[in-house]
Amino acid sequence: MKYVYCLSLILVLSSALVSRSATNTVQPAIKASMDRGKIIYLQRCMACHQADGSGVPRLNPPLDGASTVKGNDKLKLVRIIIKGMTDRVEIDGEYYDNNMSANPDLTDTQIADVLNYIRNSWGNKASLVTAVEVKAARTKIK
Repeated sequence: MKYVYCLSLILVLSSALVSRSATNTVQPAIKASMDRGKIIYLQRCMACHQADGSGVPRLNPPLDGASTVKGNDKLKLVRIIIKGMTDRVEIDGEYYDNNMSANPDLTDTQIADVLNYIRNSWGNKASLVTAVEVKAARTKIK
């Protein structure tokens, strides 16, 4: 009985250590992606969407709290970044009319980074976007 208890304790502790170690290695990668994404955001997005992601009423949609930003349709977000947008858009019951310029020069990693920043800053909490996902999306929107 003692043997089984000790073995169980060892398994639980080693599982906790593996989990903790995996979390510690993933977190710096996420933080690095968001840090790189913030730089891109400040250079390319902030003028229209504001430093706090609040946007400009009736012109540029907010990114903070927007269902489209937090949603699961990553292809749509990649498409907007690469192709831009010229249509009047409705987001969460409000309409926005300003054009968004295309950013086809951004790499897959840069797009993933800026999306990770936008989707996980301010009040947003959303799944991460990988460069592999962006690459796959890019092939669908050409």
